[in-house]
Amino acid sequence: MLEKLAKQTAVYGISTIVVRFLSYLLTPYYTRVFGQEAYGVVTYVYALIPLVLTLLTMGMESSYFRFSAKADEAGGDVPAAKRRLFATTWGVTSLAALVFFLLALLFRHPLSGMMGAAYTAHPEYVVLVAAIILFDVWTCIPFARLREQGRALRYVEFKAMSVVLNVALAFGFGAAGLFDTAFGVGWVFVANLAASAVTWLAILPTTDRTVPRIDRRLLARIFVYSLPLLIGGLAGTANEFIDRQLIVYLLPEGALAQLGVYGAITKIAVVMMLFYQMYRLAAEPFFLSNFRKSDFVQMNAAALKYYVMVSMLIFLGIALFRDLFALIVGRDFREGIFILPVVLGANVLTGVWLNLSFWYKREERTSLAIVVTGSGLVAMLLFGGWFIPLWGYYGAAWARLASETTMVVVSWWLNRRYFPTPYAWGRIGEYVAAALAVFFACEWFTRLADNMFADYAFNILLFALYAAYLVRRERIDVRALLRSVLKRGGV
Repeated sequence: MLEKLAKQTAVYGISTIVVRFLSYLLTPYYTRVFGQEAYGVVTYVYALIPLVLTLLTMGMESSYFRFSAKADEAGGDVPAAKRRLFATTWGVTSLAALVFFLLALLFRHPLSGMMGAAYTAHPEYVVLVAAIILFDVWTCIPFARLREQGRALRYVEFKAMSVVLNVALAFGFGAAGLFDTAFGVGWVFVANLAASAVTWLAILPTTDRTVPRIDRRLLARIFVYSLPLLIGGLAGTANEFIDRQLIVYLLPEGALAQLGVYGAITKIAVVMMLFYQMYRLAAEPFFLSNFRKSDFVQMNAAALKYYVMVSMLIFLGIALFRDLFALIVGRDFREGIFILPVVLGANVLTGVWLNLSFWYKREERTSLAIVVTGSGLVAMLLFGGWFIPLWGYYGAAWARLASETTMVVVSWWLNRRYFPTPYAWGRIGEYVAAALAVFFACEWFTRLADNMFADYAFNILLFALYAAYLVRRERIDVRALLRSVLKRGGV
C-alpha cells in the first residue's frame, strides 16, 4: 500500500514541481520589479489570504475525504451519497465565501484603514483580494473531489492553467509598464483574480452538473467532525503566517521593508514546500481511507520515516548551496539569505506533525487538532514577541521554528498516549543528527577554506556521502524504486 502512496505522491510531485516552478517565477520577477516596501505590501496580503481561506472552507476538505470513505463503507447507493456530500460541502463553503465578499465590499474602507497606509490609499486592493478568495473557495471542494476520485492529472491540469495565466498576465502587465503606474502592486492582484476566475469556470464541468445544495442533517454530522478542524486549522494557518503580521506590528521602523525581505527568502525554500505539498495532496485522501487499524499504523509509521529522509536531503541540498539559491531573488533581498536554514528546518517539522495528525483525523478525534495548533500559536506569539523586536525578520524565522517544534512535541505526546504508533524515532533521530552534522561540518569548512570552489566540492562530497548512507542504511534498491514509480506515472 505504501507503493500506492509513493506513486500518487510521484504523480502529484512531478506535476506540482512543474506548476509551482512556474508560479515561483513570480518571486524573482517581483523582487526585481518592486522595492522591499512594495513587495512587503504583496507579502502582507498573501499572508492573510490562507487564514481567510481556512476560515471559509471550514475543514470541509478533510471532511469530504472522510465522509466519502464512510459512504464507500456503508454501501448502498454510493454515487448518490457522494453527490449529496459534494453538494452540501460545496454549498456551505460557497455561501460562506459569498457572504465574506459582500462584507469586504461593504466595509472596504474600514478594512483598508486597519491594514495600513498603503491599503488606505487603495481600498480597491481589499475588494480585489476578497474576490480572489471568493473564487478560490468556490473551487476548493471541486478540487477535493478530483483528489478523492484519484484524478491527479486532471487536478494538476487546472492548477497549471491557473498558474500559467497568472504568470503570463503578471509579465504582460510588467511589459506594459502597469506596475509603474499609481495603481502599482494592485496589478498583482488583478492577475491573480483573473486566473482564479478562469479556473472556477474551467472546473465547473467536472461537477457533473451538481448544484450546491445543503442537506441540513448531513451538514450537522459533518460539522461535528469539521468544526474542530476549522478551529485547529485557523490556529495552524496563523502559525504559518502570523510571523509576517508580527513583523509589521512589532518593528517600529522599516517593517514593510523587513517583511519584503523575509517574504522573499521564505519563497526560496520552494523545493521543501513543494515536497510537503505534493506529499500532503497524496497522503490526506490515502490515510483517511478505510484501512484496518493495524495496516494504518504500519503504513503511517513507515511513511514518516521516509518523509524525514527525503526532507533532510532537500534541507541539505538547499542549505549547503544557499548562495546559489539567493540568486532567485533580487539583489536588494539577498541580505536575508542567512535565515534560510532556519526556515527550512521549520518546513521539515511542518511535514512531521502533518504525519502525526492523520491518526486523530481517521479516528474522528479532530478536537485534538485544536490542542496541537493552539500550542503552536501560543509558542509563535511568545517567541515572536521576544525574538522579533531583538532580531527583526531573523527572530521571526526562529519563532516559526519554535512554533513548529512545539506542535511536533505535542503531537508526539498525544500519539503516544492515545494511539501508540511504532514510529522509528531512533532511526529518524539518527538521520536528522547525521544531516545536521553534515551541515555544520560544511559551515566549518567554509569558514576555514574561504574558497568558493573548495566549498562546493566539499559540500557536494558530504551531500553524496549522506545520500549513500541513507540508501545503504535502509537497503533501498534505487533502480527498482524508480522503475516502480515511473511504471505507473500516470496513476
